[in-house]
Amino acid sequence: EPTKVNMFRAFRDRNYTLFFAGQSISQIGTWMQKTGMSWLVYAQTGSPFMLGLTIFASQFPSFIFSLYGGVVSDRYNRFKILMITQWASLIQAILMALVAFQNPPSVTGILILCAVLGIINAFDVPARQPLVHHLVKDKRDVPNALALNSAMVNLARLIGPTLSGLILHFYGAGICFLLNAISFVAVLISLSLITQPAFHPKPRKDNTLNEMKDSFRYLLINREVGTILLLLTLLSLLVWPYDTLIPIFATAIFHGDASTYGYLSGFMGLGALLGTIFLAAMNKTKLFKKILFFNTLLLSAGLLLFSFANKLPFALLFIVLIGFGAMTQTTVCLTLIQTKVEEKMRGRMISFLAMAVFGMMPIGSLLIGMLSQYIGAQNCYLCLSFIAFAIAISFSRFFFSPESNLTHLATPDFTNETIHH
Repeated sequence: EPTKVNMFRAFRDRNYTLFFAGQSISQIGTWMQKTGMSWLVYAQTGSPFMLGLTIFASQFPSFIFSLYGGVVSDRYNRFKILMITQWASLIQAILMALVAFQNPPSVTGILILCAVLGIINAFDVPARQPLVHHLVKDKRDVPNALALNSAMVNLARLIGPTLSGLILHFYGAGICFLLNAISFVAVLISLSLITQPAFHPKPRKDNTLNEMKDSFRYLLINREVGTILLLLTLLSLLVWPYDTLIPIFATAIFHGDASTYGYLSGFMGLGALLGTIFLAAMNKTKLFKKILFFNTLLLSAGLLLFSFANKLPFALLFIVLIGFGAMTQTTVCLTLIQTKVEEKMRGRMISFLAMAVFGMMPIGSLLIGMLSQYIGAQNCYLCLSFIAFAIAISFSRFFFSPESNLTHLATPDFTNETIHH
């Protein structure tokens, strides 16, 4: 029954279950690579700025190419796009492993391969996220499927960094990268087993530039989507780069090693997992905007408490609060956009979301990396806490405004646009 709360109702669809299984394994590998990448660069350079530059190199290319990636997603077969990006990610991970096995590892080589991954993700994210709508037959289960996706990512964020910390300590970053490459095999197998819907491309009269212009016109008319993207932009630039400094906390503040870094990242993933399980159990998306408000305040509180923590046990407790608050923000924003935007614009709106995150977070990572060299990591977290609180108050009118169904709002007359579904 639709009125019953069933956390796992989206698993009634075989296609979604296969997709979920493959992505689960791959995401663990992805977080192992991300953890190993940051630790390797910090171990080689000891520079907070280089940590920020690593995040910048891995994400800013996604910002540059994401809008084009959204157009490609709306125009072509998303399953084929995803197969291509997964093969490309597998090759990139193998090359990362080869660089890491060098003695000494080339930081320049790592940065170049991070940029390559950023370009791949610009096409991967807009193609992968909208697939849920095609994999789940009962569209009432879409919010649940999106929440389960986030739960899966955050379970991987718990397992991946924890495993990575141990592997880094005993075997080095190269093994983390190699295991990530192997994990992509699971995605490729799951995609090959999914029963794909028929793809019927339609002739298109518009060129890519005009389709990008149509995306901006759509965004201007649908103000609520624009507000969500503005909120994401501010959070991505001014708050979410907090995890850039985790290696510094692990070594300089808590006097630990790679395993300490893994525990901090893993407990952050535990908080994120708890948050997305909470959202997956919810049956009413009309409460999501209010949850967004209170979780922004929770994120602010977590950052504040973590900035004063000098003992690792307390830090692990507070970083759970940070993970819970931050990752539920991402899930809620993604769900609101996915469920309220028209199908023909969904890939491009997801690309705007990716641009908000991948464009601002790398810049924020650079800024926080430079700032921490002058005021320290703990004071940086204190500043981020105040900023998160200010953002929550500034958007309170939006958080408590009545819900609107964006798919029923008037939309631009795209006279030259035809859609591939």
